Amino acid sequence: MVLVIDVGNSRMKWALHDQRGWLVNGVLPNQDIGTLALRDWQNLPRPVRAVGVNVAGEAARVRVEGQLARWRLAVEWLHATAGAGGVVNRYAKPAQLGPDRWASLVAARRRALQAGGSAACIVVNAGTAVTIDALDVDGVFQGGLILPGIRLMVQALADNTAALKVPMGSYAHFPSDTADAIYSGAVHAICGSIELLRLKVRLDEVTVKCYLSGGAAHEVAPYVSGPLEVVDNLVLEGVLLLAGEHP
Repeated sequence: MVLVIDVGNSRMKWALHDQRGWLVNGVLPNQDIGTLALRDWQNLPRPVRAVGVNVAGEAARVRVEGQLARWRLAVEWLHATAGAGGVVNRYAKPAQLGPDRWASLVAARRRALQAGGSAACIVVNAGTAVTIDALDVDGVFQGGLILPGIRLMVQALADNTAALKVPMGSYAHFPSDTADAIYSGAVHAICGSIELLRLKVRLDEVTVKCYLSGGAAHEVAPYVSGPLEVVDNLVLEGVLLLAGEHP
């Protein structure tokens, strides 16, 4: 039984997995990590392993490890390497690739191969920040983009322009007020970046699939054109694969 952990910039996801599959999972804000042992994990059976990725820094890592003390279980924190799970990492310094991005790429590669057809794909994690990564048909990670998430874009405009301090808007194809124009512009920035990167890895006339995950996936998904699959726990799937287990 494996406890799989994904500590993002603002939220932590976790799940318990054994030979039968995913047993239970949860998500919580990072500031609530200190409640896990007495709340979410209180009645869980003791895992044999705990494996995870963390992009939230040292303080978050220490809080997670503290919650596992009740089981006397150390976390195996994963990092990107030059290759794993059928994916070749072409980052100039492979270890500098975010471990959550690396896990997502490995999980997406497996899904693309299982789906048949072209194995090239675009892998998107939409959260506090948005990462958009390209895998070619041979499983080579060609590189990717990092953008502010929707709320960061909106907040940046509010903080730096006196006239644009407006409430959060909603999406419109042709916005007719400032709040909707800002929100829709942020969505377009993300979707446009996805489409531009998709064009760069397109093979012949085959449009590559986009795998979309993250807390803001539901806000982005309706406006992404072309083949799309929303995967709630893509990072956790990848962590499990990198740990030598199978989701």
